[in-house]
Amino acid sequence: MHLSVSLSSGEPIYLQIKEQIKNQILSGQLQEGELLPSIRNLAQNLKISVITTKRAYDELEQEGLVTSVSGKGTFVSGTNKESIREIKYRALEDQIHSAIKESRELGLTRQELLHLVTILYGEENEA
Repeated sequence: MHLSVSLSSGEPIYLQIKEQIKNQILSGQLQEGELLPSIRNLAQNLKISVITTKRAYDELEQEGLVTSVSGKGTFVSGTNKESIREIKYRALEDQIHSAIKESRELGLTRQELLHLVTILYGEENEA
């Protein structure tokens, strides 16, 4: 597992860690049952506070993406496919909201946007 943090990004470090791990789980890079680095080791490797890494792991656990086992470590949980689908669905909704906002700024009508989506969706199916 590869993680990196930027101290100058303006985004909290715990959130950077959380999002990177979450993306690796959702993309399948991290598999169910895989052991994550210990909170201390991750903090040491990234040269950040243990509290910061703990917060990232705690939030991942609250989302059901990882499970902490006392004395053994933190593992990628057996999140069912429906949970992963729901997370991806919410992310897609956010992207669609952004596209709608941009299309309105461009002055596109709903029909023009739907036509564009239909064309692009058709191209994807052909590829």
